[in-house]
Amino acid sequence: MSSTTELTSTRSPRVTAARRLVKRAFRDRDGRFLAEGPQACREAAGVPGALLELYVTAEAADRHPEIVAAARAAGAEVVRASGEVVGSLSGTVTPQGMVGVCATGPVTSSLDSLLSGPQRLVTVLAHARDPGNVGTVIRCSDAAGAGGVVLTEASVDPLNPKAVRASAGSLFHLPVVTGPTVADLVARMHAAGLQVLAADGAGARDLDDLEDDGTLGAPTAWLFGNEAWGLPEPTRALADQVVRVPIHGRAESLNLATAAAVCLYASARAQRRRTP
Repeated sequence: MSSTTELTSTRSPRVTAARRLVKRAFRDRDGRFLAEGPQACREAAGVPGALLELYVTAEAADRHPEIVAAARAAGAEVVRASGEVVGSLSGTVTPQGMVGVCATGPVTSSLDSLLSGPQRLVTVLAHARDPGNVGTVIRCSDAAGAGGVVLTEASVDPLNPKAVRASAGSLFHLPVVTGPTVADLVARMHAAGLQVLAADGAGARDLDDLEDDGTLGAPTAWLFGNEAWGLPEPTRALADQVVRVPIHGRAESLNLATAAAVCLYASARAQRRRTP
């Protein structure tokens, strides 16, 4: 390991500097964020320039020597730390003994960069505010093979520690864009040749019908709304179609992450059928 002496003080300047990254203002100012747990740290080490520091307990280092080696190979500083220190950087009840400090630049993207090449599936979150949901949707998007995730203005920061944790490493796998307005984003998606489908429980079209008639096989940007109030009418009006996920049982509705997973996988399946 890079340090031979265990860091034990939670008040040390470097620990204090890392701990303040739980707040967006410091993440934005410092261009850094926290990635907690072996999975996130492993994936961060695989992105050039992403992992800057790795705080790890002796026990976690023994359990995951390959992550420590990958961090060192990536040029990160590996800091042996006590459980108390690592716990002070963790947002979970039972810390896993490993927290990375990562650079923002290598894991964020611009809309221009995302749309510079052909895209077949893009996830758009409009005014999403729950970091756990955002991280889960990023994970679902990665699993479904989406080319990127875009969060519109007023959405939660995808580098929030809870969002990073919920993404289970997927944040490091695909472009994540923040900041555009819904209107500008929809216009850019149309210009890039993608249809925009808005997911809403009151949609006029049924997801199954769109799968049957071939609509889902076309390049698509899926637009998902806020967890509490969904998509307002002006936003729905910008989409090509407003689509509801069919409820076959007695559930009142699906939450954001579940609805996103259903829609994204339906598109991914339809697009694979169309691809020669």
